[in-house]
Amino acid sequence: MTRVGKYHLALIGVAALLLLMSLVRVVTGQDDITSSGTFSAALVLAVPIALAGLGGLWAERAGVVNIGLEGMMVLGTWFAGWAGYQWGPVAALVAGMLGGALGGLLHAIATVTFGVDHIISGVAINLLGPGVTRFLSEVLYREGSAASQAGGAITTSPPISGRPWEPSLPILSDGPDLLGKLESTHWFLLSDVAGILRGLTHNVNVLVLPAVLLLPITVYVLWHTAFGLRLRSVGENPWAAESLGVNVYRVKYIAVMISGAFAGLGGVFLVFFSTKYVEGQTAGRGFIGLAAMIFGNWRPGGLAVGAGLFGYADALRLRSSNSGAVTSLLLVGAVLLLAYLVMQARKLMSSDLDARNARQYTVMAFAALGMVGLFWLWLTVDRLPSELVFITPHVLTLLVLLVASQRLRMPKADGVIYRRGEQH
Repeated sequence: MTRVGKYHLALIGVAALLLLMSLVRVVTGQDDITSSGTFSAALVLAVPIALAGLGGLWAERAGVVNIGLEGMMVLGTWFAGWAGYQWGPVAALVAGMLGGALGGLLHAIATVTFGVDHIISGVAINLLGPGVTRFLSEVLYREGSAASQAGGAITTSPPISGRPWEPSLPILSDGPDLLGKLESTHWFLLSDVAGILRGLTHNVNVLVLPAVLLLPITVYVLWHTAFGLRLRSVGENPWAAESLGVNVYRVKYIAVMISGAFAGLGGVFLVFFSTKYVEGQTAGRGFIGLAAMIFGNWRPGGLAVGAGLFGYADALRLRSSNSGAVTSLLLVGAVLLLAYLVMQARKLMSSDLDARNARQYTVMAFAALGMVGLFWLWLTVDRLPSELVFITPHVLTLLVLLVASQRLRMPKADGVIYRRGEQH
């Protein structure tokens, strides 16, 4: 399939999804499914996840598995809070990225220079990040210190000086709110599209713009520059890249430090939106970002879709006054599984008998069971327990990874220990 054909297929998929969400809204009466408030919150919640996933993308495209994104985000949040309350939001931005890059440097030293297993090193970073930040908080925010008197404590920093979270895009925010009026009509499809567009454009925080722009910048650098070609070649076959004169060690170091800086930037966003550092505020977003990257098949476009999906689930949980809107996702999931079964059945009918295998039938059987189970739950459960509503984004993460694992293609040398001149 050509690139143009893929874009057309993606547009058709988006249109079909919009139609499905509008139908579910009408059937269930849950306006939060496509409300501007939900999508505005989803955009904000997706930013840290996307930045963490983007960091993982840079590292793994260079052949270094980075499951230490969570620890690097923690470092980014602490350094952003520490610098932000003293010198303002710009200092917080720089310090947070440097803190994440420091975690990336430690990961690169362990994996690239000393050949430590990438998974072990990543786990160590995830343990080291919270431990180091807690130690620094106890030292710098101890009772009686200047930071403590300014509102800091062992588990939180003083508020950031200045207000970096208030400015918005004037062109999209000022003037008559036509999209808001159309959304309030609750017309089929039209009000849903208006709500989604308003949520993604009305009062958009300027801090979101750099994160959105980093996606096309990453596409350009990795797929349209000589440096990006060298980086991706290192992730596919470092010994072949070495034979062409590429300094594999240097490229890996650069990629992993950029990875840490992006994860730290995700932590900076969390600090900006909460106005200060709070211990544990990453809440596993580094791991969800890693899952979004895998869902996106190690590509920025798929990563953006995955981050948006997880951000939307979290926003729907936070925005809904009851669990009805979250419960309506069960119906959405059942219909999507039905569409998946129809497509797989068409593929089987058009293929030769010899090409069919038991694995395809097994996957279809589980998908059918899942569809029936979700539809039954939607019919019988009026309100989900609060505990299940809280873990909805994490359950969605697992389900998406199960579906996405059917088509993944990671870089060939991802996780391979490289030694110059010692090809495996």
